[in-house]
Amino acid sequence: MRASNANAVVPSILFKGTRGYLEKISNQANGAYSQGWFDASAVMIRRLLETLIIEAFENHGRAAEIQNRDGDFLFLKDLISKTIACTAWNLSRNTKQALPHLKDVGDKSAHSRRFNAVRNDLDSIKADLRCVVEELLSLAGMR
Repeated sequence: MRASNANAVVPSILFKGTRGYLEKISNQANGAYSQGWFDASAVMIRRLLETLIIEAFENHGRAAEIQNRDGDFLFLKDLISKTIACTAWNLSRNTKQALPHLKDVGDKSAHSRRFNAVRNDLDSIKADLRCVVEELLSLAGMR
């Protein structure tokens, strides 16, 4: 199901022509948002950020920097820390500030037993999410 941009948490057009799995993740985030399933949308946003960070590191030949000894990718908290600290690119101030906050919204929806996201939780992150997504897509060589 495709949500219209008016009823989307992140513009679908950003993912057109990238990777099929990125299009599917963004469609799921937007579909859940349009149905009022805000926790599900927040968790998909979290997954989207994690995937885009990995794509950016892989595009720059730096995937080993975000993997443990067994070759598994680090948890999102560590992925974000490594992304912000990476000197291979010059992240915008907005992205550096937004990444931890975007993660927090997704974490609450995924891990807090008593937190239930509401529309305003996601509406308040839309501008930051778009900025971060566009920057990570660029770093991943997809824009």
